[in-house]
Amino acid sequence: MSLRAVLLLQGYLVLAAAMYFQLGEQEEKCIIEEIPVDTLVTGRFLLEPWDPKSPSHSPHLGVTVEVRDPNHEVQMTKRFAKFGKFTFSAHESGQHFFCFQTNSTRFSVFAGEKLRFHLDIQMGEHPVDHNSDKTKGSMENLENSLTHLRGQMINILRQQEYQREKEESFRQISEDTNSKVLWWALMQTFILLSVGFWQMKRLKEFFIAKKLV
Repeated sequence: MSLRAVLLLQGYLVLAAAMYFQLGEQEEKCIIEEIPVDTLVTGRFLLEPWDPKSPSHSPHLGVTVEVRDPNHEVQMTKRFAKFGKFTFSAHESGQHFFCFQTNSTRFSVFAGEKLRFHLDIQMGEHPVDHNSDKTKGSMENLENSLTHLRGQMINILRQQEYQREKEESFRQISEDTNSKVLWWALMQTFILLSVGFWQMKRLKEFFIAKKLV
């Protein structure tokens, strides 16, 4: 496999989510990501004015990043400047919550202006820097690319295993629900039959007491 083919396949295997959204003063916003266990997650962000022509902001403007696991326990919390990078490894599979809050005030944001928050979340191993001294030479580049490719494939296998676990859990919940619905239907039928027989018996006793039969 040629180096170009490895790099091309490597680009397709990168699992990342890039987005941007609006943040106001002292405002907190959270996003949710499904992350398998033992997955390395790297996030990069940039906070900038929504309007490029707006006045420059205070140099003390920053962002507080908080990551919570599926049990809503804080896994990481740290305060950054206008841009930064955070990394953590998921301890368990499930929905992880990424929350971001600015420390801006009327003194740091002109007239309460909104800010644009760029976020890039990557799951799995980091790409290899082929310009570094450690990766000079085509063979070394190929070896490092294959190592990175192997890490990405392992991450994809984790994603697939996590999806299988979710499907198994969903199937079990569906089967339990169907079983409960069946028992509830049988119980309703039994109650209706019991009430019907009781009404027929009472009606027969009434007719006999009134000497109508």
